[in-house]
Amino acid sequence: MSIEALNERVATDLSYLAYGGANWVREMKHDEDHVYDVVIVGGGQSGLGLAFGLLRERIPNILVIDDNPEGLEGPWDTYARMVTLRTPKHLTSIDLGIPSLTFRSWWEAQKGAEAWAEVDKIPRGDWMNYLRWYRSVLKLPVVNETKLTLIEPISQGLHRLHLESPGSLAKQQLFARKVVLATGIQGGGEWHVPELIKHKVPRHLYAHTSEAIDFRRLRGKKIAVLGGGASAFDNAQYALSEGAAEAHVFVRRKELPRVNPIRQMEGSGMIERFQALSDADKYAVIAHFYKHNQPPTNDTFARAAAYPGFRLHLGSPWLDAAPADEGVVVTTPQGRFRYDFLMISTGLVSDPALRPELRLVEGDIARWADRYAAPAEVASPMLDAHPYLMPGFGFTGRTEEGARRLHGLFAFNYSVMVSCGLSASAISGMRFAIPKLVSSIADQLFMDDRETILRNFYAYGDAEFTGQWTPPPSAGEEDVEPSAS
Repeated sequence: MSIEALNERVATDLSYLAYGGANWVREMKHDEDHVYDVVIVGGGQSGLGLAFGLLRERIPNILVIDDNPEGLEGPWDTYARMVTLRTPKHLTSIDLGIPSLTFRSWWEAQKGAEAWAEVDKIPRGDWMNYLRWYRSVLKLPVVNETKLTLIEPISQGLHRLHLESPGSLAKQQLFARKVVLATGIQGGGEWHVPELIKHKVPRHLYAHTSEAIDFRRLRGKKIAVLGGGASAFDNAQYALSEGAAEAHVFVRRKELPRVNPIRQMEGSGMIERFQALSDADKYAVIAHFYKHNQPPTNDTFARAAAYPGFRLHLGSPWLDAAPADEGVVVTTPQGRFRYDFLMISTGLVSDPALRPELRLVEGDIARWADRYAAPAEVASPMLDAHPYLMPGFGFTGRTEEGARRLHGLFAFNYSVMVSCGLSASAISGMRFAIPKLVSSIADQLFMDDRETILRNFYAYGDAEFTGQWTPPPSAGEEDVEPSAS
């Protein structure tokens, strides 16, 4: 099969499902401005999958915006530096149950079934190429180089979106009834850089691993990587592959984590049924998840360790870091070490207060600390700062007035973890999460228009049955049964 043949198969499959039926949502305007039913902020895998899900539900008045150039949405061709995805290849995601839209169908159309059998994990670049194809074959309405700067509530269920858009959008604002922040792993807060780095190390001597890094200037250099998660080893092996002389990974734990809780969640029902848990269970589960975190994959660790310049420092939190001799001296319980450059892989912090686009409403957003007092043995300020969301990913308010201002705003990024589990920004969870979010949005639109929909229902009088019955000629009185009386 070729890509062209696969494209035809996708069109056929969708036609069998009556994809693209008539829009059922009432048209709305604000003064003379068009109002979108849904604006999705983020054109990566989550935003694309959500757009397809909404179109399947006959909600076509949507727009996806992304601040990156076309084809560079998400992390895959920017700051992600793993060789392959960490997810098992057999898990499906944004195909939403359409076999011809799966990564496997796309792969086999080009390389054949035997090549698929030989794949261990999906190569990172191929995953991004699949997402580009998915957007194209489904003709999804994405506008690139358009950055959301502010969400301004206008009335309950109507929001003005302020934009920076040097791209194809002529206007610097949009109006939307529903807004989904499909903004990726960092979209619910910000990447974390320890204070001792921010305040003591000159900016040109360090970078967070989420940033663009010019690895050419690190050739022949000695690099330190802070962090024990999977991305720390991804970046160490990438730096070494690009010519760094040494890459030292510093981990505060005395042993590397060996258990990956995601593998258990994928097979136990934990991902798809997480929202049925009590608040106490949700909080405890995610606290346990972060305690273990995601270890490096065996192949990533092996690739890094195979370089002679690789070093691993366990039980080595950074106690201090200071510039010295055109580099940085790092102090740990194991001693002092000098490096030419630091790479920080210390994860992220989720808190709506950190998002500039939410500055008009973040005070209205309920956090977990507002709704649940965790036992001391699992309590975490990091988890407490997460937004407390509805089961359908909608923000909840600290007050009734706050809830009205937030009506129609949804999170679909990593900040949903405590409320909704492994869903947004996790390939393992998207096939379950996207339909829930789509249903939640559709339900809100339906209930917002309830009065109009019911009025139209009760007034409906279009005749469907047009048959006429003509009685046969009279057969005479003898054909009529006499009355029992």
